[in-house]
Amino acid sequence: MLELGTKFLISYFIGSLMGSMIVGRLKGGVDIRSMGSGNAGFTNALRTQGIAFAVAVVIIDIGKGVIGAGVVPELNLPFIATDPTISRTWLTLCCATAAVMGHVWPMYHHFRGGKGAATLAGTLIILSLNLVAPLLLLWVVVLVLSGYVGLATMTAAVALPVWLAVTQLPAEQPLFIFSAAMAAFIIYCHHANIQRMRDGSEHRNTQLMLFRRRGIVSDDEQD
Repeated sequence: MLELGTKFLISYFIGSLMGSMIVGRLKGGVDIRSMGSGNAGFTNALRTQGIAFAVAVVIIDIGKGVIGAGVVPELNLPFIATDPTISRTWLTLCCATAAVMGHVWPMYHHFRGGKGAATLAGTLIILSLNLVAPLLLLWVVVLVLSGYVGLATMTAAVALPVWLAVTQLPAEQPLFIFSAAMAAFIIYCHHANIQRMRDGSEHRNTQLMLFRRRGIVSDDEQD
């Protein structure tokens, strides 16, 4: 259990390194949590700082997931022996979970982080690379049809455990449990977006919509 606990914490600490805060500091102290939606993730970075800033943020946030799921579980730590009673699969999934939790609740930034999607995508690069492209395609389809980034993210997150349940169980039970838990977590992190969509006040990226209905205007146009 010492190995599991230590590597879980390492992944959490890595996850707590917020891409938006790192890039913001390099840019002269920009804190996007005080701008736009107040979220520290890619979407708010794009809206408030532009494409270059947002791309740098998402690269860091995805990278945290890659390191948390792909590097940390394999570390040979001094004074901590490899525990033969712990499944390597579950160790990897626990470290992946910790990286996502660190992104959402970063200890270095008063536990105010993002919503976990980019870091979760990074973990999937390690856990199930062949599913990343289909999930990204689904995300793009929902985005261009609805204009809602949050809805696209939640749809992709939910689609993963559904797909695994239909096609991969019982062989991929650990990955299914992880993806189902992460889908629920992503929805929880987007509860404010859900409420705003119900209220009709959620930001809509109409410029990206394939079929824009008459009468729909973006926040930028309203300003």
